[in-house]
Amino acid sequence: MRHIDIFNGDADGIISLIQLRLVEPQDSILLTGVKRENQLMNDFQFQPNDQVTVLDISMEKNQEGLLRALELGATVHYVDHHRPGEIPKHPNLLADINTDADVCTALLIDQKLKGKHHHWAIAGAYGDNLIAKADALCRQAQLSEQQSDQLKELGTLINYNGYGATLADLHYDPAILFKLLLEYTSPFEVIADSQSAYHQLKGAYQEDMYLANSIKPHYLSSSVKVTILPNTAWARRISGVFGNQQANLHPSLAHLVVTETAKDTALVSLRAPLNNKQGAGNICSQYHTGGGREAAAGINQFNIELLNQLISDIEGYYS
Repeated sequence: MRHIDIFNGDADGIISLIQLRLVEPQDSILLTGVKRENQLMNDFQFQPNDQVTVLDISMEKNQEGLLRALELGATVHYVDHHRPGEIPKHPNLLADINTDADVCTALLIDQKLKGKHHHWAIAGAYGDNLIAKADALCRQAQLSEQQSDQLKELGTLINYNGYGATLADLHYDPAILFKLLLEYTSPFEVIADSQSAYHQLKGAYQEDMYLANSIKPHYLSSSVKVTILPNTAWARRISGVFGNQQANLHPSLAHLVVTETAKDTALVSLRAPLNNKQGAGNICSQYHTGGGREAAAGINQFNIELLNQLISDIEGYYS
């Protein structure tokens, strides 16, 4: 019998699995990738009696692989907060899906484990840009301001590592980063270790963010800010966390980050206004290869000729 862990390569996916495997260790096959590689189940060759855990990837985008796994006799535990589409009714499927805008997969796992690794869950919430929620959890846990800031930074750095067109853009393969972080029972142990991945990612993040903040907005109105980033590895790495940064700095605006991938195409990240965390997934789903959740969504292969239309759609929704 094989154990297979399938998880998003961002902070939410990695930290969800860290919590689970600290409590329930398994010698698992790890299936992950860059953050936007969210159809991980569809090409995998499942076998009868596989024990499959799926974390933080859209069920809607993985229907084909999920149904095939269930038909073969695999048992699947699916935990996520993205739009699920139609959830199959099958005795071998345990689905824990919650699309509330103030929920992430790490917090769903935290509930399942009854807070056994709560500090890791808070870092996951920070990494998924649930800042207000994570701040409230820190206060409830009676963490100091310094400790809260540390968890926020760690979550942000793990999330930053997940962005890129391919694994070559990343500083760490997410599967390797998961294994490195799993060695620490507490996120504060990661931060205290001067040789940990945290310190490697911190310097790289600061360099990439400096470059992103040097770029002038492409478009700015009372409802949306648009930034176009160039077709470079640093831009692909920083695109998601840059969007989160902008959303926190300007919570009344929607934030559209367009990262060029070729002459006429781009990777799009959309953040709904933090004051109105809804609609991002619906807007992006109208475009080919688009999707996401209420507060944050994206389009993987976007025709730049449609940029004015996309901006108009965003303004129409949030104005």
